Amino acid sequence: MLSDEDRKTLLGLARDAVAAAAGGDDLPTLRNPNGPLREKGAVFVTLRSAGELRGCIGHVEAKEALWESVRDMAAAAAERDPRFSPVRPEEVPGLEIELSVMTPMTPLRSEDIVVGVHGLYVKMDGVSGLLLPQVAVEWNWDRTEFLKRTFEKAGLSYPDPRVLIFGFTAEHFQEAPRT
Repeated sequence: MLSDEDRKTLLGLARDAVAAAAGGDDLPTLRNPNGPLREKGAVFVTLRSAGELRGCIGHVEAKEALWESVRDMAAAAAERDPRFSPVRPEEVPGLEIELSVMTPMTPLRSEDIVVGVHGLYVKMDGVSGLLLPQVAVEWNWDRTEFLKRTFEKAGLSYPDPRVLIFGFTAEHFQEAPRT
């Protein structure tokens, strides 16, 4: 669990990284990060504009310090989500930033999926798909629909017993509404 101060630091870093990426500037660094921020962490950064998805990219595995993951994935969400054009500098003030700090992936049987608790990651033959825990709640999906949609995101047919299913949980938080 991250402290309120850690969350505030990471959200500020993400916003600074989005602004730097949109403006073509060097990405920010975090001086003297504390314990949890220095530890390896996997994170997804979600950008929204007026409540609508504007970008979402993340790391599935913890390979670098959490603060670096947040910075790099915030920049990637702003610049490289293939579903959207890159964020323009004038859009940055209106963006809403959400972070989902993920636990490690563990194999999960479909009957053990708990909607609202688990995120899903499926893979087979070099293709994969991931949906964060909050997605099923936002769309009011049951377990079966959540699985189907995760398979669909990966371009896989549901059901298919050859597909590997992994679950994770995420500490999800976002900026306070801007006034």
